[in-house]
Amino acid sequence: MPDRRPRAALAAAALLAAALLPAGGCAAADALPQGSAAAPAAGAPAVTFAAADRRPAPDLAGEDLDGTPQSLAALRGHVVVLNIWGSWCGPCRAEADGLQRVHAETEPRGVRFLGIDTKDPQPGPARTFVRDHGLTYPSLYDPKGALVRTLPPQTVNVQALPATLVVDRAGRIAAAVAAPVTPEQLRAVLDPITAEAATP
Repeated sequence: MPDRRPRAALAAAALLAAALLPAGGCAAADALPQGSAAAPAAGAPAVTFAAADRRPAPDLAGEDLDGTPQSLAALRGHVVVLNIWGSWCGPCRAEADGLQRVHAETEPRGVRFLGIDTKDPQPGPARTFVRDHGLTYPSLYDPKGALVRTLPPQTVNVQALPATLVVDRAGRIAAAVAAPVTPEQLRAVLDPITAEAATP
């Protein structure tokens, strides 16, 4: 029987190319005024990767908004939702409450959330963002976008936020949403990944 994986990989690449087109996301130049927000785009493109096609996530590490050391490596063994956001980004504000709801729902199942606050020159507005939305998970502070630039370009469009990645228990990128994500969409992406057996 012919190997169907190359064809599947091409199909996934085509879907990912569509996902990386702006779909309700926010570039720094298009940031909405503080306090405004656009609703997350329902049904925004999501791409999931078969286990054989997953790439290792980079070793993201640094300090969070309170100066506490955080790293993706410390979460190995858990499914991790990695959300990239900025306080200046209207769609990021619009999706934040939904992310917190899914975090609270899935934490008992071993899912962990880690944010990356990027291109906020000062941490003050980002701390206000976290407080206003009641976010209880940490976010790495990435004022110059250095951490975001280490992510594979096939999974994140660094010119448009928000973006969300799901990292499997083995530390590999299992899914990518290069647009605002709704709680329903995130749950649908997470369920099969959390159902996978732990990698030895």
